[in-house]
Amino acid sequence: MPSQSPSCSTSNWISFLRQYGPIPRNDNMYDEVIQRTLRRKKLQAIAFETEYLGELLDNFRSASPKSVILTGTAGDGKTYYCRQIWEEFGGSVDDWQKDSKIQRLMLGDQQLVVIKDLSELTLEEKQSLLPQIATAILGKDTSKVYLIAANDGQLVEAWTEAAQIEELEPVRKTIEDLLVGDLRELDGFQVKLYNLSRQSAAVLFPRILKAILEHPGWGDCNQCAYQNQGCPIWQNKQRLEGTDADRTTRERLTDLLELCELNQMHLPVRQLLLLIANALLGHPDARDKLLNCRKVSEIIAAETTSLASLYRNIFGENLPERRRESTEVFKVLRGFGIGAETSNQIDNILIFGADDPELQPLYTDLVLSDPFYGADLKYQAQQRSYLEGDAAKGREEFLNVLQAQRQRLFFTILSDHTTDMKLWDLTIFQYAGEYLNGLFKVLQEGEKIPKSITSRLIRGLNRIFTGLLVNNQDELLLATSGSYSQARISRVYEESISVARKRGESVSVELDKSRKKPILVVNLASEVEPIRFNLTLTRYEYLSRVAEGALPSSFSQECYEDVLAFKTQVFRQLSVRQTLEREDDGEEAMNIRLLEVNSGGIASERTLEVYF
Repeated sequence: MPSQSPSCSTSNWISFLRQYGPIPRNDNMYDEVIQRTLRRKKLQAIAFETEYLGELLDNFRSASPKSVILTGTAGDGKTYYCRQIWEEFGGSVDDWQKDSKIQRLMLGDQQLVVIKDLSELTLEEKQSLLPQIATAILGKDTSKVYLIAANDGQLVEAWTEAAQIEELEPVRKTIEDLLVGDLRELDGFQVKLYNLSRQSAAVLFPRILKAILEHPGWGDCNQCAYQNQGCPIWQNKQRLEGTDADRTTRERLTDLLELCELNQMHLPVRQLLLLIANALLGHPDARDKLLNCRKVSEIIAAETTSLASLYRNIFGENLPERRRESTEVFKVLRGFGIGAETSNQIDNILIFGADDPELQPLYTDLVLSDPFYGADLKYQAQQRSYLEGDAAKGREEFLNVLQAQRQRLFFTILSDHTTDMKLWDLTIFQYAGEYLNGLFKVLQEGEKIPKSITSRLIRGLNRIFTGLLVNNQDELLLATSGSYSQARISRVYEESISVARKRGESVSVELDKSRKKPILVVNLASEVEPIRFNLTLTRYEYLSRVAEGALPSSFSQECYEDVLAFKTQVFRQLSVRQTLEREDDGEEAMNIRLLEVNSGGIASERTLEVYF
């Protein structure tokens, strides 16, 4: 008798999880759609600890609650917060699901008014409602308290339109000050503003991942015959879970998300859910490029399970290019260049490791040890074909496989080997590991960063400020072309700022108190306002590369212009200091100081005296 394929049970949980993925219908965009689906499929919601919910509930439970504005980008969870607060205080689920823009319920003697989305209100509705909100914010009406959800741009726009009414102007200015100053509240106003875009993806991602991986819906898989017979969905789940001894994949993905935040690229909750769903279910041959249970047996039979690799799916490799590039999280993560970037060491292992005695131990450990997504029979056949110089098509196929293997190694090389394997050479940010672990996390712990890092940053700044290949790293050199501070070559020496604290001068790397991100701070004098330069990942990489020999305009023209703008700010504050210190010496001579660079790359001043 012919052998029968094992049975595959269809899971409501897997079907539901697909809705969070990058599907064309965009069901994952709407909290209301998700809630209806959960009830229909009789599933538990994906529940995880959010950053502000407890604080918000405490506010509305207090004797004198303040109105709350929730702002942020689309997908940050504004609707989720509103619904949770509504239900916590006795609001009906059925009432919430009604097509109503505004919901009301009583909190003791006060009425809670929930505005689900300020942008959905008509102009007439805004003109009627905003003055009522303003009276509550100004403390003139204590009978009502408001909970308002609004994207930040729409929030400012709505109040700007309404501010034509004179009494609304103080409220408009307060909301603008809260947004611009990244503040929670201001004295004298009964309102709190929560910018959900300030939620850290690196903090939320592990919570969301845990909630998904531990969801009881996975129990459906225990009845599936494919669970231990090559199901890529189950394989991806196990790899994201990791073990007590090895959680490298999830930790490295969290590191990438933290680097995104530090590089001023915010990823909302919706994009994190999409990322996890795609990592688990992605496959280029499935409908909507996301697997369901019925498709599993087909891809196993077709021997294409390697295309379901979560290491590819993290970058949206299962999607058509157009959809991939239009999905925020994949666009951001692909910006690291993982898969396209490589090192000679990694490629030698992947290409020649099977035959090279010196590389064989590493090849066995890193490639052969993973027969599912590493060196399966197909990979080994393509490898041999490539080395034997077979048809161009075979060469192209192997190069695509090589990219997938680099992506896999980035997420699987153990932390103990990141240095000797030069892990971050697999990205365009070769200093990213140092930036995250040697700078940002050190500052988070309240400790000082290594002097070698500060010295390299100063060397990079000096080379850009002067346009010369200088090696000075104990002082910040300020030079111009004589009349123009942003000239590419600046040989006219103006001043130098001591890096070590000295007579009010210093240059240091600190953690910004409000946004908790690294900044470079230049102090010229105790009575002069310090100059701050946001030290993003891209800027850190740029300064480090310039310090190690790259041309200032080669890595990033934008960074080059940013550093020159920073130089202008330093000169502006230097002028303030000079004004405070200036004395008229009455001499009829002018000194011109030029920079000279010795054979060791150390720049020093040489003075020319001009009489007139």
